[in-house]
Amino acid sequence: MIGAIKAQVQSTIDEFTSMNFRQLLLQGTNLGLIVTSALMIWKTLILVTGSESPVVVVLSGSMEPGFYRGDILFLNMGTAPVRAGEVVVFSLDGRDIPIVHRVIKVHEKSHEDLDILTKGDANYGDDRALYNPGQKWLQQEHIMGRVIGYLPYVGQVTIIMNDYPYVKYGLIGALAVFVLTSKE
Repeated sequence: MIGAIKAQVQSTIDEFTSMNFRQLLLQGTNLGLIVTSALMIWKTLILVTGSESPVVVVLSGSMEPGFYRGDILFLNMGTAPVRAGEVVVFSLDGRDIPIVHRVIKVHEKSHEDLDILTKGDANYGDDRALYNPGQKWLQQEHIMGRVIGYLPYVGQVTIIMNDYPYVKYGLIGALAVFVLTSKE
C-alpha cells in the first residue's frame, strides 16, 4: 500500500518536473480560472440572496432536533421584516462566527426598527447571555439571513477541516497538484 502511494507521488513529481514553461503557465492559468470562478459564483449568490453569507454550516447542537451539527443551511435575506418562529443566522459585533437560532420575540417599533430576541431550540433560555454586555435585543443589521433550506450532514467536511487544519491543507494541496498536473 505504502509502496503504491510512493510510486504515485513519484509519478506525479516526474510529470510535474517534465513540463516546459508554457505547460506550467497553462496549468497555473487553469488553477487561477478555477479559483476566480468559485469567487464569482460566491459573489453572485451574495447578490441574488441579499445575504452576506448565503451558505453556512451548523457548528453546534443548539438547534437540534431541527438542525444538526454539520448541516448546510441556505440563507436569503428578503425585504419582509423578521417574524417570530423564523430561523435566522445572526452575527454579533466583535465575533467572527455567526449563530443559527430561532426568533422567539419581535417588537416592531416601525417597519424598519425591530427588536429581535432569539433562542436555540435545544437551549433552555433565550440568547441574551450570548449577546454583547448591555445588549438585550438584536437589531435588523445583526441578521445575516433567514434559513430557506438545508442539506443534512454535508457540512461535516467543513467541521473536520476546521478541527484538523492539516486535513484542510492536505486537501487543498492535493487539489492544486491535481489541477496542475492534469492534461486538460
